[in-house]
Amino acid sequence: MPELQLYEYAVIRVVPRVEREEFLNVGLVLFCKRAKKIHVRFEIDEAKLLALSPETDVAQIRLNLDSFVKIANGLKTGGPIAQFEVPERFRWLTAIRSSVIQTSRPHPGMTHDLEQTFDRLFGELVL
Repeated sequence: MPELQLYEYAVIRVVPRVEREEFLNVGLVLFCKRAKKIHVRFEIDEAKLLALSPETDVAQIRLNLDSFVKIANGLKTGGPIAQFEVPERFRWLTAIRSSVIQTSRPHPGMTHDLEQTFDRLFGELVL
């Protein structure tokens, strides 16, 4: 059996009107220090998002979330923050902010299989 690993995860949220504090879960970011990995995925349910806020610029939100993914994956196109070490990128991505793209507070867990755990959490919290 694979070794038990500590991980942290946070739910990625879209808050189209920050003053109303209503949000839609659209993604998940999972970090494992031992594996030196951040795994991230998002999926926007446009109908739900537009029902929450019809004036939402979905294309702009997709661009912002694409940048989130580039930073998480350490891509050069993600800018200077994407060049940070893996733990620093995760901390930056999950920092508390008052913007349209936010994350929940990080939550810890233990797993033998990071990919299976990511898929399970994504299904439970986003889909």
